[in-house]
Amino acid sequence: MSKKIAVVMTDLFEDVEFTSPKEELEKAGHILTTIGFDAGETVTGKKEDTKVTIDKGIGEVSPENFDALLIPGGYSPDKLRKDERFLDFTRYFANNKMPIFTICHGPQLLINAEVLKGKDITSVSQVAIDLKNAGANFHDKEVVIDDSGLISSRTPDDLPAFNKAMLDALSE
Repeated sequence: MSKKIAVVMTDLFEDVEFTSPKEELEKAGHILTTIGFDAGETVTGKKEDTKVTIDKGIGEVSPENFDALLIPGGYSPDKLRKDERFLDFTRYFANNKMPIFTICHGPQLLINAEVLKGKDITSVSQVAIDLKNAGANFHDKEVVIDDSGLISSRTPDDLPAFNKAMLDALSE
């Protein structure tokens, strides 16, 4: 059964941390909606070779209309976490124990949403101390799956395991 996946992103996302999960999720029949600051805006990956047109602005969507949340890494999560609307959107998934998929710098959004206390997670190494300070249990592993539905990975090298974990979670 296909699921509706919200993908929150803006400029300077890590290209492959969006394109690889997108490809695998769509191949499995899931429907992705990109959510940014404004619908129709074109955002560019940090390698500047991936351009994505945002489907919906954050002010137009309700988290209740989605089954899971994907947060690609790069500098995008750092830009999104300054906006309370993205924090509220993220909190909904966390508070309702819905699947949240995050990789690399993606957990920065979760840190600011203050939803990590006691949760198992991984990220790129430079975010580890911030995760620990937010009360999370940091593990330096390619994929970490928390009982809350949170699935995390460190870097693009972990994408095969990350993609498999996402697909497994959505098929349950």
